[in-house]
Amino acid sequence: MTRLKVRPIRKSSISDDIVQQIITLISNGDLKAGQRLPSERDLCVKFAASRSSLREALRCLSIMGVLSARPGEGTSVAMDGSKFMETVLHWRMSTEQHDIEDLMEVRMALEGVTAASAARNAQPADLKKLQDLVAKMDESIDDAKRFAALDLEFHLGLARASNNKLILDLVSVIRGQLERGVAKVLQLPHAMPLSVREHKDILQAIVDHDSEKARAAMQTHLNAAVLRHRSAVEESLRQDA
Repeated sequence: MTRLKVRPIRKSSISDDIVQQIITLISNGDLKAGQRLPSERDLCVKFAASRSSLREALRCLSIMGVLSARPGEGTSVAMDGSKFMETVLHWRMSTEQHDIEDLMEVRMALEGVTAASAARNAQPADLKKLQDLVAKMDESIDDAKRFAALDLEFHLGLARASNNKLILDLVSVIRGQLERGVAKVLQLPHAMPLSVREHKDILQAIVDHDSEKARAAMQTHLNAAVLRHRSAVEESLRQDA
């Protein structure tokens, strides 16, 4: 029988307290990825909580991606915590005001590391995918929607090539939050041809396995993207005036 260090619930928000305790148990290692939780009956006794309150808490944690519940197999700690992190970050970014340039600043730091790591770790299959994506971007400079999708896939491909799953999760969340800003930038004249050239520079550094050159090329690209975003905002303000 699994021995968990839990305490009876004494707060009015019983399910919230159960959620917090289970997250704490996972954080401190008392519950590990893939580990099955005790039965509902045992958990109700340990928490001194009703079955309805316990089920509400477990359902909440399952929706968040912290727990995995399968009929006939009980409830266990999720093997992959990326859904939980993505849910939390998406919620935080959706409910708080974030300036596009603030997000770009975070992206610069993160994707500089991503590019450097990809230069060290990219495999031939990764390079082939990135080369195909840049070629398709070059062919799509008259189609902003397709270009933006390929741009996103290129940056996610770099994150995959970094061989660091946490980097991939973070790039996915931040890049997703920037999609509307990217769409506005691509409306500027010459934005897409310039972006293709910058992506080619990043790719060449990755192919050369030159991590510092890759980091610098990514910083150059993202700095240029910030300047293009400012120009797009100014143009939008002029049109609205």
